[in-house]
Amino acid sequence: MGTTNTRVWMVHGSEILARAQAGVGVRDTARDGSPNRIRAKLRELIVDVRQQTSQSGLVDASFVVAAGMITSALGLAEVPHISTPAGAEELAGAVQRHQFPDITDLPILLVPGVRSGLRTGDLDAVVQSDVMRGEETLAVGLVALGHARPPVTVLNLGSHWKAIQLDGRGRIESSITSISGELIQAAQTQTILASAIPSERPRSIDLTWCQAGMREQRRSGLPRALFCVRLLELGGNGTPEERLSFLVGAFVAADLDALITRGALSTESTVLICGGGAVAEAWRHALDKVSIPARTMNEAEIEAALLAGLRRILEFTSSRLLQEHSC
Repeated sequence: MGTTNTRVWMVHGSEILARAQAGVGVRDTARDGSPNRIRAKLRELIVDVRQQTSQSGLVDASFVVAAGMITSALGLAEVPHISTPAGAEELAGAVQRHQFPDITDLPILLVPGVRSGLRTGDLDAVVQSDVMRGEETLAVGLVALGHARPPVTVLNLGSHWKAIQLDGRGRIESSITSISGELIQAAQTQTILASAIPSERPRSIDLTWCQAGMREQRRSGLPRALFCVRLLELGGNGTPEERLSFLVGAFVAADLDALITRGALSTESTVLICGGGAVAEAWRHALDKVSIPARTMNEAEIEAALLAGLRRILEFTSSRLLQEHSC
């Protein structure tokens, strides 16, 4: 479960038996002031995949394992973040077992998120810290499947853009997050730029216009680069899709330069780009221009890595949970 979407799978080992998804997430809890909507939808999705498999004569599930914002205060139950360095073994040690009879009769295992940086009230320390829920499971899976060979940075492009650095043992060492994905959507729908660019996610990126947006951001800063989208519209320059590529380029340049300055990206490590659709291509091209090797993971690889991460965490969790259950 994420901020805006929830996905459920029925799996047996590495085989996916059924899938279901819905455009519901913890943002609905924040808006409604109640988790009732996500609990009801989660119940529907679990019933859906169980019915799909029962109709095929396949075995039923024995438990649910969940990761992402579902383990936040806006989800089902808050599971505290664990500190870095964090890999499958560390995550497994903090998995919590819960029962939610209104959702399912199955036990639900909640995987914690990860926090990097110091836990203090000091302003400088706070802004150097970072948190994640869900991406840690993806990172574990990428390592388990051999996609992530340290030194490597996992760049996950969702509503938040998150650069995750893995250490020599494949554990999460640190991360840096921006809300660029949300800001792009806000610029498309909630600002004066709405008439200049499409409201939906870009289906493709025009690299020439993307590079122009990157140049303007580096010359004038992000706010001015965004206003240039308005100027382009007034001047009749470009199609809405080209102007959106310009806007995406401005955000890519802002985050790319900051991540290089912070040391999260360098020519000495590979970047695995996950999610983002067409935006991932803009990032891959931008990284290539600064000689940072990058690979874009496709949707099937990302799905497989997420599920592999959950399985890997469960391998370390199973013996402890069996002992607790027998008691």
